[in-house]
Amino acid sequence: MSRVLVQGWGAVSPAGWGVPAMRAALERGEPLSVKPQVWPGSERTLTVREVPPPSPRPAFFGHPRLRRASPITHYAAAATLESLEVAGVTGASQPQRLGLIVCMWAGCVHYSYRFLDEALQDPATASPMLFPETVFNAPTSHVAVLLGRSPVTCTLLGDPATYLQALALGAEWLEEQRVDGCLVVGAEETNWLLTSVLWYFDKSAVPGGGAGALYLENAKANQAGVELSLITDPQMYSSRQSRVAAACSMRRELPASRPDELLCDSRQDRPRTDAAEDQAWQDWFGSRLSPKKVLGDGLMASGAWQCVAACEALARGQFQAANVSVVGSNQQAMGARFVRNGTASTPLSAEPSAQPNSP
Repeated sequence: MSRVLVQGWGAVSPAGWGVPAMRAALERGEPLSVKPQVWPGSERTLTVREVPPPSPRPAFFGHPRLRRASPITHYAAAATLESLEVAGVTGASQPQRLGLIVCMWAGCVHYSYRFLDEALQDPATASPMLFPETVFNAPTSHVAVLLGRSPVTCTLLGDPATYLQALALGAEWLEEQRVDGCLVVGAEETNWLLTSVLWYFDKSAVPGGGAGALYLENAKANQAGVELSLITDPQMYSSRQSRVAAACSMRRELPASRPDELLCDSRQDRPRTDAAEDQAWQDWFGSRLSPKKVLGDGLMASGAWQCVAACEALARGQFQAANVSVVGSNQQAMGARFVRNGTASTPLSAEPSAQPNSP
C-alpha cells in the first residue's frame, strides 16, 4: 500500500481568508463574535458567525464562471487555491491527472432561496440564470473550471464526518493510479434559511460558513511530510448503535493517548451534542483542539477545518501525530490519524471507508 502525503492545505472561515487567519483565531482560543441574522416572517433574531469580506479581493473572483457564483463556491475555490499554493503545485506544475472531491451538507442555500423566492413572487420574471447555481454539483463544476484542467470529480453529501469519507476516497484514487494528485474540499455557506433549520434542532447552535481543503499525493521514496496514516471505519448511527456507541467504536480504532500528540475534535461547548465525544475520549490526556468552539458550526466545513488545523500543526513541528475525531450530527462517527514522517504510523486501510459514496 502506497503512503499518502498531505502536501497542502487551505481554509476560509469566520476568522478570515486563509489558514494563517484561522490558526491565529484557534491559538487565541476565544469564540469569534456573532452577528444577528434576520429571520424573515419571524420576530426572532438568529445569530451566525459570517465569513468577513476578503481584502484584497481575490483575482479569481473575476473569472467568468465565478462572477455569479454563490459564496460556497468562492470559499471552496479560495481554500483549493491556497492548498495548491502551499504544496507548490500551481499553473503548469499541476498534475495532468488531478482529482477533485467536494463535500457539503446544506449546499447552495443562498441561490436556492433566491430562486424559490423569485419563482413564488412572480414565476414569469424569475431568472432562470439562478437555477444552475442551486444544484449541489455547482461548486465542484466551478472549481474544476478554475483549475484549468479536466479533473476526475465527485461531490459527496452528508454530515461533517463525510469529509473523512472523501479523504479515504481520494486515497483510493491515488492507490488505483486514477489520479496523480487529489484535492479534497469541504465547504458551506450561511443563510437565514439554514440557520433557522438548525435552530429547530438545537437553539444554541451558531453556524459559520467557510471551507477547508487538503491536497493529497502519493509519497515518493523517503519523502518527508505529513502522512495520512489511518482512517477509521464509518460508525453509523442506528437503532442498534447509539451516537455514544458509534463514537466509542471509532475511538477504539485509533491509538492510545500520548503527550506529544494532538486530538482535534468536533466538540463545541454544547453539552447535548458533546456528550458522545466526551465519553469516547475521556482517556485522552494529550493536547486538544476544538475548532468549532472558536469558529462556530461550519457543518461540512468544520470537518475540513479540523483536518487542516491538524495537518498544519504537524507541519510546523508542534506535534508528532494528530488524531481527528468527527462525531457527525446525524449519520456517523469517524476518525483519522495524521503523522509526521519518521514517527510510528499505521498503514492506511486498503479498504477506504468512503466506499459507500464511491462514484
